[in-house]
Amino acid sequence: MSITILLADDQELMRMGFRMVIESQPDLSIVGEAVNGQEAIEGAAELAPDVVLMDVRMPELDGIEATRRIAACDDRVRIIILTTFDLDEYTYSALRAGASGFLLKDAPPAELLAAIRAVASGDAVIAPSVTRRLLSRFVKHLPDPSMPEAASDPALDKLTPREHEVLIEVARSHSNAEIAKHLVLSEATVKTHVGRILAKLSLRDRVQIVVYAYETGLVRPASGVGRSTD
Repeated sequence: MSITILLADDQELMRMGFRMVIESQPDLSIVGEAVNGQEAIEGAAELAPDVVLMDVRMPELDGIEATRRIAACDDRVRIIILTTFDLDEYTYSALRAGASGFLLKDAPPAELLAAIRAVASGDAVIAPSVTRRLLSRFVKHLPDPSMPEAASDPALDKLTPREHEVLIEVARSHSNAEIAKHLVLSEATVKTHVGRILAKLSLRDRVQIVVYAYETGLVRPASGVGRSTD
């Protein structure tokens, strides 16, 4: 069964480029295109694609608001935000809106294809350069390590010690395979733990796990783990 994709970008040449790359793959198919955020919302509702490739700056309605509305209506649709270096100020807003991935528009075709398949399977993808900028933004808002720490989120008490360990590994952007190797678990077991973490913390996907971990101070870019519930 092929992965269905909706292209949302106001630049025709950009859509043509994505279409050429995507349609070269037997397991991927494009079911529609949108030239603005409103069309993206309507297309997602009508076509129910597995993945939406969403530009940020579009007329009528931007990609961030379109992402927020699509995610609110149908949490089965996965959205990959297409960004450039000068659009990183939108990254955090898009994460909160429900995006499952971020790619630079000049990403290699293989990276684009891998990202589509990853988010369609429930994983998350963020371009390394975007991750660095995102973390630098988080640093400005994190509590000073020399100061007393704020109370942990009570929701963390729902997690078992092993789920807590897996949460931290996910927040460090480690893959299931990497987590399995580090914690001496099978990948299937790691996947099960991730699913339980999402359910217990009422989170949408792995991207929101990362956001949650940094917002609560559980993980810090410079110092690693902020606190433990073991």
